[in-house]
Amino acid sequence: MTTCFNQSRGLYTVAKSFLFAGLLAFTAGCENTKKVAESANTPTIDLQKQIDDTDQQLEIAVPKLTDLTKHPRLIETNGTEWVEVNNGKLVWTSGFYPGILWYAYDVTGKNKWKQEAIKRTEVFEDFKNITEHHDIGFMMFPAYGLGYEIGGKKEYKDILLTSANSLASRFNPKVGTIRSWSNQMHPRWQQHITIIDNMLNLELLFWAAKHGGDKRFYDIAVTHAETTMKNHFRDDLTSWHVLEYDTLSGAILNRHTKQGYADDSRWSRGQAWGVYGYTMVYKETKDKKFLDFAQKITDKYLSLLPEDMVPCWDFDVADNPKEEKDASAAAIVASALLDLSTMVENKEDQKRYYNAAIKMLKSLGSEQYSGVGKADSFLLHSTGAKSLGKEIDVALIYADYYYIEALSRLKKMQEKS
Repeated sequence: MTTCFNQSRGLYTVAKSFLFAGLLAFTAGCENTKKVAESANTPTIDLQKQIDDTDQQLEIAVPKLTDLTKHPRLIETNGTEWVEVNNGKLVWTSGFYPGILWYAYDVTGKNKWKQEAIKRTEVFEDFKNITEHHDIGFMMFPAYGLGYEIGGKKEYKDILLTSANSLASRFNPKVGTIRSWSNQMHPRWQQHITIIDNMLNLELLFWAAKHGGDKRFYDIAVTHAETTMKNHFRDDLTSWHVLEYDTLSGAILNRHTKQGYADDSRWSRGQAWGVYGYTMVYKETKDKKFLDFAQKITDKYLSLLPEDMVPCWDFDVADNPKEEKDASAAAIVASALLDLSTMVENKEDQKRYYNAAIKMLKSLGSEQYSGVGKADSFLLHSTGAKSLGKEIDVALIYADYYYIEALSRLKKMQEKS
């Protein structure tokens, strides 16, 4: 088990000096360590090795995953093989495995990963009609969206447009957001529920609006992002997980959590969803208010990280060295930061975000977090829902997805430079 201790929130700062890039630099705790790193030379990783590692892991895992009615979800603590779950309409993680295979084809050029991705994508075409929850975006875009963009499967267009229409049906104009969950499944809340994770589903709507879909998809996505920006973040720029709105008036009834430590705690993956979500919204809209906000919540996230750049599962328990890490949050943010580094105008910000992403990827690819030689996943030490007693210090399929996405983005950046 990998645990965490966030020095930046300790009661005192330990001063120390060290030799870094040929210069003697003074640092105190995590905060000063980051400042020194930001001013030093750009960190490096062996990108090809980390890509080769993902390829090696798929060579091991894919032959074991033959049941097309299921998808890999997690590898239990101290386990080695993926636990598969049914491709049910309520299982939000089903799109990540085919998405991983599409990215594997992208970064390796191996046609066998494309063929495997097609096979794993097309088994849930009927999910395009899901209206019971918001996760249709998570389920369909990594599979069918990447199949269209990376695999050249233009026949997926109509499936994606139908999926976007299904997602848009959950938008409540009186609230200004897409309703996330059903109240039947989450009886703690009786009215309109929106979670921070929902920001990622907007990508499906933006894509559809650009590819012949209803133009209102764009407006719904923007309105959702604006409402979430207004209501879902505290004064210190950290995110709540769950907001319950009055269905008729749009008034905020409650701010709670489902997977964080407490209702008012700072769940690290929730902040990661925000960082990724607002970076993506700016990418799609070019509206500077979203870029400004993306930077603010990103800088907050970075300020809370420990030295290895992989957060504890909740920032408010990070001072306890026995609390588990969440590599999935690090993978999500690493991928987002690579995009963000290309969007900001200030060169120091470009360098700062790029360097942070590289350090995250280097850490995730290290012996401490890599699954190579230990399990069938790319990454270990993620935490899905400790507050619910589930998925604690495990491998998670979406951690692997955002990790290989980040590697793909970095490869493209290096090819352009």
